[in-house]
Amino acid sequence: MKGIMNGIRVVELAAWTYVPIAGSVLAEWGADVIKIEHPEQGDPQRGLVNSGLVPSGPGGVNHMIELPNRGKRSVGLDLKSEDGHEILLKLAATADVFLTNFRPQARKKLRIDVDDIRAANPNIIYVRGSALGQRGPESERGGYDNSTFWGRGGGADIITAPGEYPSSQPGPGFGDVIGGQTIAGGIAAALFHRERTGEAVIVDNSLLANGIWSIGATVLAADLFGFSRMPRGDRTKMPNPLINNYKTKDDRFLSLVMLESDRFWADLVTKIGRPDLADDPRYVDSVARAENCQECCRTLDEIFASRTLEEWKPVMNEVDGVSAPVQTAEELLDDPQVLANGYLRDVESASGTTFRMVPSPIQFDEEPPDLTRAPEHGEHTDQVLEELGLDMDAILDLKIKGAVL
Repeated sequence: MKGIMNGIRVVELAAWTYVPIAGSVLAEWGADVIKIEHPEQGDPQRGLVNSGLVPSGPGGVNHMIELPNRGKRSVGLDLKSEDGHEILLKLAATADVFLTNFRPQARKKLRIDVDDIRAANPNIIYVRGSALGQRGPESERGGYDNSTFWGRGGGADIITAPGEYPSSQPGPGFGDVIGGQTIAGGIAAALFHRERTGEAVIVDNSLLANGIWSIGATVLAADLFGFSRMPRGDRTKMPNPLINNYKTKDDRFLSLVMLESDRFWADLVTKIGRPDLADDPRYVDSVARAENCQECCRTLDEIFASRTLEEWKPVMNEVDGVSAPVQTAEELLDDPQVLANGYLRDVESASGTTFRMVPSPIQFDEEPPDLTRAPEHGEHTDQVLEELGLDMDAILDLKIKGAVL
């Protein structure tokens, strides 16, 4: 893939997934992303494997480090030391973007806030990712995607029946990767603005903002119509039975979304083997299907229950209206469309193990990105410091002091 951001340097001072994954997207696009980690602890997400909370993959692959950190260089710096802080400012002076998820008081204490970094580089784009935004009474609070994006942001509520326990988000990092991609887009826009005007801006994003953005249509409806969740109701009472999920013989599901039902009804029923239904007076048009929706849904239930999902796939591929199999994450590994478009890429770990990982969803000139592994803790400290002009004696002295890894 073209290095759209070749020549752009990002200094990233962030941990976990939400903000670091923005750096990984920029790295995919060609940026030199330098991840700053504490010399001893490193990114706390590295420790999840050691604590047993996250399993280690074949060859010791830590998938929750690989996902948000692929393609970066890692430098171990103790920012509480004067030497470590001075090196950070030297790095910032060479960078286009400073990316962090440290909270306001921590940024102030470590002297890495906007004014501190811009004293070293007035043209740097300063980027902050947070839980709840930079203003307001809770700006110092932390958050994770399942609590802040999914819970407080409203997603958990709108899919949960009143009185039931809300479900957790669909999987680890769900809200984080959405937020990270959003931050990467904001950085790209800020770089474009600086190129056009010479002005370096501050970029902000939060898990809460991403959460309410993702349910923006429902929030708008709540304001206009006074209800907190979209009506769900009985699936057999859908006014348009062609917007529904149908179970197959092997207890799998097909999702139909055919908004223009009069356009697609005859084609659908003909290709699924019931052409007699095209002119059936109970279902002949959208008005009739709405009036007889329960009977129509039962009829379609019986038809789709007659074959397995694999038997239905080639049939539904011939239907003009939109439908899709409801797939598992494991099935995505072999989905022909996923493979044909490069939506999975091979990565070689530090131990030599090859695994597949999902790249960011943007492609340039029809080329999927080549992914490289996440760095080991402090793997590139010496290399980066040498690029700053330090010789090995100076680097060894810093290591002895504990300022660098």
